[in-house]
Parts: sequence; C-alpha cells; structure tokens
Amino acid sequence: MDSIELEVLWGSLISTVNEQAKALQRSAFSPIVREAGDLANALFDTRARMVAQAVTGTPGHINSLAVAAGEMVKEYPIATLEPGDVLITNDPYKTAGQLLDVTVLSPVWRNEQVIGFFGSTIHHTDVGGYGIGAGARDVFEEGLWIPICKLMKRHERNHDVWKFILSNVREPEQVAGDLHAQMASAEIGALRLNQLLDAHGLDDIEALADEVIERSEEATRRAIRALPAGTFRASSVLDLADGSEITIAAAITVDPVKGEILVDYAGSSAASPAGINVVKNYTHAYTTFTIRSVLNPDVPNNAGSLAPIRVEAPLGSIVNAVSPAPCTARHVVGMFLPMPLLRALSEFLPEAVMAEGAGAVWTCQVNGTRADGRPFITSMFNYAGGVGARAHKAGLSATAYPTGVSAVPIEVVESMAPMRFLRKELRRGSAGAGADDASGGLGQVVEFTVENDRKWTLNAVASRLAHAPQGLFGGEAGQVGAFLVNGVPVRTQKRIDLESGDVVRMELPGGGGYGPPATAATAAE
Repeated sequence: MDSIELEVLWGSLISTVNEQAKALQRSAFSPIVREAGDLANALFDTRARMVAQAVTGTPGHINSLAVAAGEMVKEYPIATLEPGDVLITNDPYKTAGQLLDVTVLSPVWRNEQVIGFFGSTIHHTDVGGYGIGAGARDVFEEGLWIPICKLMKRHERNHDVWKFILSNVREPEQVAGDLHAQMASAEIGALRLNQLLDAHGLDDIEALADEVIERSEEATRRAIRALPAGTFRASSVLDLADGSEITIAAAITVDPVKGEILVDYAGSSAASPAGINVVKNYTHAYTTFTIRSVLNPDVPNNAGSLAPIRVEAPLGSIVNAVSPAPCTARHVVGMFLPMPLLRALSEFLPEAVMAEGAGAVWTCQVNGTRADGRPFITSMFNYAGGVGARAHKAGLSATAYPTGVSAVPIEVVESMAPMRFLRKELRRGSAGAGADDASGGLGQVVEFTVENDRKWTLNAVASRLAHAPQGLFGGEAGQVGAFLVNGVPVRTQKRIDLESGDVVRMELPGGGGYGPPATAATAAE
C-alpha cells in the first residue's frame, strides 16, 4: 500500500471514528457523556486489535477499551456471532476498572462476514450500588456487575439482560438511552466504513489494519531506539481526605536494542480498603498514554504504538487490584500515575515533560429528593486543578490532565437537580512559580448547595490536600487543595449526609513550576 493511498484511507478512518464519537455524544442521555465527553470510541479489526480511535474522551477509557475488545471477542468468537448481535460488559477487571464504565462492542458485517468491530466505553451515571465515591467495602457493593454477554441478539433486545440491568439502576430511562446511543454510534461507524470500502473497492480492512499497526509500531520502536539505555526511577505520594497516603513508585527501563520500554511499579502501596484501587488495564492505559505523549505523540494511538510499552505491577497492589477490591474511584490513583512517570522521564527527556499538576479531577455526585418527592441523582461533575508547567510554557489553569473530560456546565447541573452554585472561579495564588513564563496552572474554587428543605448526600473524592504538586528543576510547588463543608474540612472519603443549605467548597490544587523563579536564580548567583 503506497503512502498516498494509506494517507487517504487513514484520514477516512479517523473521520469515521470521530463521527461515531460525535453521534454517541449528541444522542446520549446523561450529561457526563453529552456535556463532559466522558467516552471513548474505536475501530478494531477481526483480531480485536485497535486500529483507530476517536480524538475525544479520556486515555483511561480508550486504552482500556483497546484491551477490553480482545476479552470480549475471546468470550464470543466471530464464529458465534450473527448479524444484529451486540456485546456488552462492565467487568472492571477486563475493561476500564469500574462498574460505571460500560463497554459495548458491535460487529461490522460486509458480504455476510464480520470485518471488524466498533466499540465504545462511556461513564454511565448509575449502575445501582454505592455510586461514584470511594466508600464501598468491595466491588459487589459498588453496583451491578454485567458479565460479557449479548445485549442484542439478531437485532432484538436480549430481554433477560435488559431486564436485569434496568431493574438494578435508579434511572432506567437514562441508562437505556445511553446504551441505545452506544449502539447507534456503532451503526453510524459501520455505515461509514462500508461506504469507505465501497469507494476503494476493498472487501475488508485487514491489509489496511496491518499497514497502520505495523507502521505505528515501527515508528514507536524507532523513537525508543533513540533514547539512552538504562533504568530511571521516581516516586510520588498522593494523599486523600481521610488522611491516608498512597506511594506510587515507578521504574522506567529503556531497551534501545529491542526498541522497548518496561514500566515497573514494584514498591507501590498495597491495595486500599477504600474504592480507589486500580486494575491493571487502567494502570496500563495511563502509563502508555504518559510515555507516548512524551515520546512520539504524533504517531497514531493503536495496537501497534502500544505494543513496545510493557507494564508490570505487583499483583494485589493498588495499581494491580484483584477482585473483590473496590475500585469505583480508581481514577484518583490512575490519573496520578503520570506524576512519578514524568519525573522519571525528566532524567533523559527534560524538554518534553512537565512539572506535577493536580492529578485526578475531583468528582462529585449528589443524591437527594426534589420538593415534589421525586428522587434525583446528579451526573458526575469533574473539577480540575492546575496543570504543571512545561519547559518554556506555563501550565494550563483549571484543566484536566491527564484525562480529557470536562466538567458538566453548572447551568446544566442546575437544570437537572435542585442545586445552586455560589462560586466557580480561578484560585488566585495557587500556582507554583517557575522560570520566566513557566509557572504552574491555577486551580479553581467551586461552591454549591442544594436548594430545598430536604436532606441530601454527597459522594466526593478529593486528593492532594496535604502533599502539594511538586515543581521540576527548581520550580516551586503549587498549593494543596481544600475540601470543606460549611467551612469545616471533610476528613472522610465516604458518602456524607448533609442538610438543606449546607455549603460545599472545593479549592483545587495549583500546578508546580518548571525551573527556578527569577528571584531564586538571582539569589543563587
């Protein structure tokens, strides 16, 4: 396949998966998908290798989906599938690490043969159970576990599966709507892919998949071969509202001969009794994202570019949790993984990395009752702190890194629940100073309450309340965060009961600076 033809076909594949993602986002019922973009979409070949991903969503979803597709096809081989079949699961240990993330995989048919799959993973607002917080005692308490099964059979609902799912959630219409949105987006993808193959006279995508994946893998190995050999280590400490601390230790070993990188998390903390444990899929997702964003971000993210990066983690540790460890709030640790990784990478790629930032978004879920007695549950809204500074640029303010999701706009939240936001602004003075313009990004301050005369509950997970995001190469640390109710610090990760008029205030951390500030540099001279 010549380069011009490959470029044309590749551009069409990216347009196809992006259209698939847009269709899902526009038709979804829940604001966390529709407004915040908490989703992932991808095309897979018949060997369940990820060929192309949509440019949206979060690495935790997309790179976990890259592994999940293989697990689903292993359970239901192509020979067992019929036109109109659709697979589903939220098995956290085979997909994205929490029950709220539901993966749907739809075969693509052409000339009565399966030629690939379109997959999507989205954060559903509710799968029953505890909710988005970290207070459940095990994974079974966190919600409904959907094993790999057929959601649809020959274009018809698999009645018993739908009945089980919708009988175990608080808002069945919203869950059903999001599932249909996932399937509809796959149908759009299949239609566009078949039109592409018609236009180019192709029967399948096998040759195209091989070309894309092989070129991506070779480009990644070539980038690794240009690095110095050796093992580079770093560790970072993450603290949570209940005072607990998590150590993430990372060792990055570069093998230029093989063109491979091994990331080993030996020495990291053991699994937590709280629901912040990370399954290996999710650890692999944020690890590969961090390495690739520094190493060769222009190379497509697919099975080929992921192959040269291997991840090892002690079984039963907080970064390789096993059932029944609770894991709903696994993003707190998962999104923190880039912090020690970037510090280790700074030893040989100093211009390509950034200082530490706030890390995980702060998630909130509010449950309560409306004035007319009807229950409500908010979609999760994610609030981001400051991003660490780069070599010659300031860190971004109130921006989610390393995830790609946004906060649901406060106007949308207020329209769906009896909530009122009192404040949402940048947190002045929260960033760490750095050299020239390389200061960290600012955090933000958010205040809200529930406006009725009924009690309500808050599931929220905050981090970096004691250990600040560190600067790099002499840059100053950012400010730690604060999580308050009526001005009093919250000292638990579990769900809390609140009264009408109680005010929640979140002060998110600022990012660290890069390089010594001018005053520090002058003093040193």
